[in-house]
Amino acid sequence: MNPADIQELMARAQEAQSRMAELQKKLAARRIEGSAGGGMVKAIATGELRILRIEIEPSLLTSGDRDMIQDLSAAAVNAALTNAQQMIQEEIQRAGSTLSLPNLADLFGSADKT
Repeated sequence: MNPADIQELMARAQEAQSRMAELQKKLAARRIEGSAGGGMVKAIATGELRILRIEIEPSLLTSGDRDMIQDLSAAAVNAALTNAQQMIQEEIQRAGSTLSLPNLADLFGSADKT
């Protein structure tokens, strides 16, 4: 590998790092919802996998069924986090397809030469 190839690889790696930092900022600003109990409990998460808010249908609160409220809250939070993780994965795959980094094995030569 010649020095020009190394410089090009380093430039592309820096560009990729910059794009990933930008993507992380965008993901952090995104809001993703999960719900349980037919929408009676909703949880709002961020692209940083943090829960911002839990919304509980007033009629569920007046029912006084503490166990159901707890179960539905946990289910809504888990659904929000699962949805957020899926969204993050999709965005990272989309971003990765546009980075056009070369295959490192091709640059350095395959270790499996026969």
